[in-house]
Amino acid sequence: SVLDLAYGTAGASRVALITDAMGAAGMGDGLYPLGPLQVEVKDGVARLVEGGAIAGSTLTLDVAFKRSVTVNGLTLNQAVESLSATPARLLGLSESIGSLETGKLADLAVVDSDSYDLVAVMRRGRWVLGGERFATVRPA
Repeated sequence: SVLDLAYGTAGASRVALITDAMGAAGMGDGLYPLGPLQVEVKDGVARLVEGGAIAGSTLTLDVAFKRSVTVNGLTLNQAVESLSATPARLLGLSESIGSLETGKLADLAVVDSDSYDLVAVMRRGRWVLGGERFATVRPA
């Protein structure tokens, strides 16, 4: 596959997994605005109502992560690096994002270890999704 070729020749440190998801990403079938245009999402495919051209991706990064491991056979380390450290470095942002280190923004996604489904999201140190599942313990 293309991913096998990319990882075999370049490695995870040189492959960034991204998505060009549009506003209707993660939403169900239906009609959605895209600037002045109307888009219809059906079975995960977004098309312009007028003309039927593909309007953009509905792939979210959590689904990209899950597919890269379960369908494309990447290791967890390859997928995590390609979705975090590599894009941060390529964008010149690795001093503040891309890994969990003291002084960096605490952005992270928690996935189920069996299904790889998204469980929780932390943004800048605050749970924004599913955080109630995790106890916050602070030293006295």
